[in-house]
This record gives sequence, structure tokens and C-alpha cells, in this order.
Amino acid sequence: MAFSTPVVWSPVTRRHDPQHEVWVGVPTLGTEVPGRVDAILGAMGEREPLAAHPYDDEILERVHDRDYLAYLRRAHETWMQGPYAEVVGQDRVVPYFFPTHALAQGMPLHRPAAPHALAGGYCYDTMTLVGEGTWEAARAAVDVALTAVEIVADTGRSAYALCRPPGHHATRSGFGGSCYLNNAAVAAEGLRAAGHERVGILDLDAHHGNGTQAIFWGRDDVLYASVHVDPGAGWFPHVLGYADERGAGAGEGWNRNIPLAPGTGDDAWTAAVIELTTWLHGSGCTGLVVSLGVDAAADDPESPLQVTHDGFHAAGGIIAASLRPTVVVQEGGYHLDTLGSLVDAFLSGHEA
Repeated sequence: MAFSTPVVWSPVTRRHDPQHEVWVGVPTLGTEVPGRVDAILGAMGEREPLAAHPYDDEILERVHDRDYLAYLRRAHETWMQGPYAEVVGQDRVVPYFFPTHALAQGMPLHRPAAPHALAGGYCYDTMTLVGEGTWEAARAAVDVALTAVEIVADTGRSAYALCRPPGHHATRSGFGGSCYLNNAAVAAEGLRAAGHERVGILDLDAHHGNGTQAIFWGRDDVLYASVHVDPGAGWFPHVLGYADERGAGAGEGWNRNIPLAPGTGDDAWTAAVIELTTWLHGSGCTGLVVSLGVDAAADDPESPLQVTHDGFHAAGGIIAASLRPTVVVQEGGYHLDTLGSLVDAFLSGHEA
């Protein structure tokens, strides 16, 4: 290895325990579990684990609205003041009512009084539950990302942020897709604050990072590029992640999506990584954030893509050859038996 990537983490990220999700009305076991942290740590070998430092909310508030942060900070506490745990045995915040355009029809909407109605104004699915430790874990993941940014800014070398829960589905004012705070967006803003005039975000997660795309949709100083399973084939986030989404206003032309058919393996996936990395490099990005979801792997229960350990190793090398320094931010990856080795494969390729 030319260098060993520092691994930034926090034990507080284990505190989020969703227990279950609600999918098409049926409670199912959650896959974004605390054990993901330990599965990754156990595969890091001789890489040095570093504890995250605490940061104030300055960078976080560049990414998320203050109203949303205030809601999420107290969401579970407010829920537990209601009757839900006693009446139906539900001690996790679960939205059931969504104030969509179909409801409003242009009419002004009042803020709901009931916590079970308020939740749907911030959360856009029924899979992303909020429990007792959710805010603390998500906020600790932000500190993990910012500590990695600080390392990159100080050393000029890449760093890996073991963020959990993941973040790339979290928008400026809401959450979903098992994501609450957008760690990759925070890392990009951190690199901008550290002096990088233009930052690229390369999203390798199996699912399109609609939240990250939304946050930087109208900007030309942070570029977003993603390779993911085609939402048009029925995959989350369903209504976003298509190739014709190019940004708007100042951000027009600075957003790139490459959706792939279910069953796609290493060759087409790594070709997309090369295309997007080349585009980011040619667009003048001096800093890079990689949203490292490894759920594109063949054994993962959350995706139909078929990327192997060799594919992730190759992707790490492709990125290192074109764009450094890099803040690698953990996103998805849910097959605990292979999760750590897939992360190791990417980092090993990036270090070679």
C-alpha cells in the first residue's frame, strides 16, 4: 500500500436502532442495523481507527433547514409524549399521513397538531423510522464526516468516514430511504469551506442519492454524479435518478446520472465509474466526496446489481488515479457477511 487510509468513526452511531420498517403496510425487519458498524470495523485490518471530533452546526445548517433539524432533534421525544407506545405498542416515529400536492391542490396547509400527522411532512416514506437514539447517531455521523474532511484538508490524503446511518437520501428539509442527515453533502460543504472552489460528489450506492442531488441541484460549485440501478425498473427512489436530470439554474449541466439495468455487473458498472470520474475531473473539481454504498454487490438484499469485490477494488483505483484527495463517506451495504470486505476492497484499490 502507498498509504493506509485513516478510518474515522464514532460508537454513538450504533445508537440508532430502527428494529423494523413498514413496507407496503407490512412491518419487516430493518436491514440498516447497528451491526453494520462492527462488520466494517472488523475488516479494516491495520488501518488506524480515529474517533470523530465534535463540531458545531455551522456546516450542517448549510445543508439542512433549521426547522427540519429542530423537528428531527425532538421527534422521538415528542412521539413518546403521545399515546402510541401504550395504545398500539409503537415506540418509533412512523408517518402515516403525507401532505402531498394531491391533497393541497394549491390551498395553504396548516401545521398538523398530532405527531403522527406531523411526521409525514418531513419523512417521505414509511420505511425510515425514528427511535430513541436516531438523532444522536445521525448527528454523530455528521461529526464523523467533518472529521474526515479535516484530515483531508490537513494532510492532502484521502480519509474514510464510517458514517451510520447513511445520508444520501436525506434532502434539505426531510428524510427517507433510511437516511436522516446528509453526510456526503456535509462533507462537500466542508471541503468548500476548506478552500476547494469546486467539489465533486461521486455516488456509488446502488440507489440514486436523490437527497444529495436535490441539495446541490441549483449550484455549480458542487457537482453530483451517480451510477445506480435504474429507478425506471421499479427501484427506489422511483421518481428520481433518471439520465435526463441535469440540474437547474446555475447548476444546469452539473448533474449526471447513469442508471443501470438490474443484473448489471462489473464491466458496465466500472465503465460508468470511469465516465463519471473523468467528467468530474474535467469539470475542474479539486476535491471529491465518494458516497460509498456497497449495496450494488451481488449478495446484497437491497439491490439487483451484481458488482463483485473486484469491481469495488477497481473503482477505488479508478478514482485514485483521477481525483484526490477524497473523503469516502459510507452509505448503504446490508449484507453483514460481506459488507466489511467490500469496503476493504474499495479502500485497498484506492490505496494501491
